[in-house]
Amino acid sequence: MDPRRASRIFLFFAMLLIATPAGAEPSGTMSFGVHVTLATRWLDPAETDAEITPFMIFYALHDALVKPMPSNLNAPSLAESWTMSKDGRTWEFVLRKGVRFHNGDPVTAEDVKFSFERYKGAAAPLFKERVREVQVVDPGRVRFHLKEPWPDFMTFYGTSASGAAWIVPKKYVEKVGDDGFKKAPIGAGPYRFVSFQPGVELVLEAFDGYWRKTPHVKRLVLKSIPEESTRAAALKRGEVDVVYFINGPIADDVRKTPGLTLTAMRTNGVFFLMFPEQWTVGSPWADRRVRLAASLAIDRQAINEAESLGFSGPTGNIVPRHQEFALAIPPDPYDPKRAKALLAEAGYASGFDAGEFTPFPPYNSMGEAIASYLAAVGIKTRVRTMERAAFLSAWRDKKLRGVFVGATGAAGNASTRIESYATSKGINAYGTLPEVETLFQKQIQEMDRAKREEMLFQIQRLLLSERTVFAGIWENGFIRAFGPRVEEAGLTLIPAFPYSGPLEDVRLKK
Repeated sequence: MDPRRASRIFLFFAMLLIATPAGAEPSGTMSFGVHVTLATRWLDPAETDAEITPFMIFYALHDALVKPMPSNLNAPSLAESWTMSKDGRTWEFVLRKGVRFHNGDPVTAEDVKFSFERYKGAAAPLFKERVREVQVVDPGRVRFHLKEPWPDFMTFYGTSASGAAWIVPKKYVEKVGDDGFKKAPIGAGPYRFVSFQPGVELVLEAFDGYWRKTPHVKRLVLKSIPEESTRAAALKRGEVDVVYFINGPIADDVRKTPGLTLTAMRTNGVFFLMFPEQWTVGSPWADRRVRLAASLAIDRQAINEAESLGFSGPTGNIVPRHQEFALAIPPDPYDPKRAKALLAEAGYASGFDAGEFTPFPPYNSMGEAIASYLAAVGIKTRVRTMERAAFLSAWRDKKLRGVFVGATGAAGNASTRIESYATSKGINAYGTLPEVETLFQKQIQEMDRAKREEMLFQIQRLLLSERTVFAGIWENGFIRAFGPRVEEAGLTLIPAFPYSGPLEDVRLKK
């Protein structure tokens, strides 16, 4: 070839490289080793549990009017702004211009109204009780008319306390139906749906029309690897780039492995004992002394050190300390002697058969440790393990019996947490205390912050300190890890969020 021609060709391609912005096109595949069995219903925000797990998918596939982001717990997303009327009864959202779903349809106020009205997940009964009407003002504006002022409207609506603010396309859902939507979901998030094998693998591809930015990574693959050692081994071999939930000796081994990075976060997650049969007359659990004995039987710090390398924080509450209106309740001390004395006072000096004990999946070894401590004071159980989606469905349908470990990582405040687990409208509540119900209804419309706080403190004292409706275990120190290919895992960007996010910000090394 003529040297001058070769020189011109080289110069032409060099100019092309200079003219193309670095990182403008997504590249590569990032794989996640997920600690739970991926469930089909997590593809649809309408069925959101009072639990954080589905949000690891929502942040990829869907988008919300408002959602927690690195900058703000209520960050503008599909809505660029919103206002509240002077009387606190009307909230108006202005939609971001030019935003489209993955199929090209524009995101409109009709989609917002439709998504809210079909929502049936966490806090749905409360929304139906307190929202009078959703009004489409024009394609770019929507108004929520409340029956009365509700100071927590944005806390329930615009955080992971519910999935009500996540928007789906009205025309598409009406065309394919709810089941069709779960088979081929279309969202407005940074990644579009490619394929899904329930319980096995979810594949997503970068959506270059995402309003915030084009994702850095071309393809995301979420792989269900429920077994912890298998998950860690996959990370070591480079089969996945990020893993969620590793504990104890396995986490310590990962921490010592060159090229792997271990990171832990104290999230919104709190673990606690649930006593569903306390509401059944004649059950041993109906006696507060028995519930308190179970709490006193547990050495929380010993389990913390063994299971989560000490990253978790023992607590006596179901509300994490950092959330608004949380009351700092210390954990019950480890006191097996007093636990046995309380059981004897309640008529169970020789202990009793408490039936099934179900750990919160996949924290099975933590559950087995708790069951051993209960057995040591005479509360005999049979450990029953379940996968996450089945466990959450059974809890929601009130099919879990005996005693089980409850947990939630949803954002919000003390009011949102109490609503889900201790009120008559809470989807995860087995029973309620009349005085709690009365106080909850009063505080939810109280505009004086100091008065609200005192009522919420009183509710927490009743539920935990005085009645032992729940027995707090710990604020979860969620341990994750990532491999050498990863430049930004997104594991510390959104405060208190246990998973990678925002997913459009994750990056692989070049």
